[in-house]
Amino acid sequence: MNYNFSSDTNEEKSKKKIKIEFDNKPTPAFIGASWVALVVGMLAFCTGLSNAAMLLNEKGYYLTILLFGLFSAVSVQKNVRDRLEGTEVTDMYYGISWFAALASISLLVVGLWNADLELSEKGFYGMSFTLSLFAAIAVQKNTRDKKFIESTEEV
Repeated sequence: MNYNFSSDTNEEKSKKKIKIEFDNKPTPAFIGASWVALVVGMLAFCTGLSNAAMLLNEKGYYLTILLFGLFSAVSVQKNVRDRLEGTEVTDMYYGISWFAALASISLLVVGLWNADLELSEKGFYGMSFTLSLFAAIAVQKNTRDKKFIESTEEV
């Protein structure tokens, strides 16, 4: 996670710099809040779907969009983080990840725009979807941060 772009090649010195530059391990409270937000967002979305007066194929459409959105959001976060850390990510996969994330959001917007739902229901689905995506990104970030710091502490 060394964001210092110096030409220093000494690995031991570099690891020491990384430890000093990035020693903010996510707190248990933030990790817990991220997981709670993810679970609450997903459960709210799924509970709304199960109680909705829609056809089963419509419910499947919205559930698939939620799963697609969660996966693509985590993939985008991972790709962005990998590039910042210097791990090679192909431009093709990076672009596909961003396309998938934007496509899932667009599909939800189009689906809700054309749905026979009250405006409050549309807002509910939009907000629970947004909460779920944001929380998935936060959970992924916390997981990466925690693993990175634990791996630098071992050295």
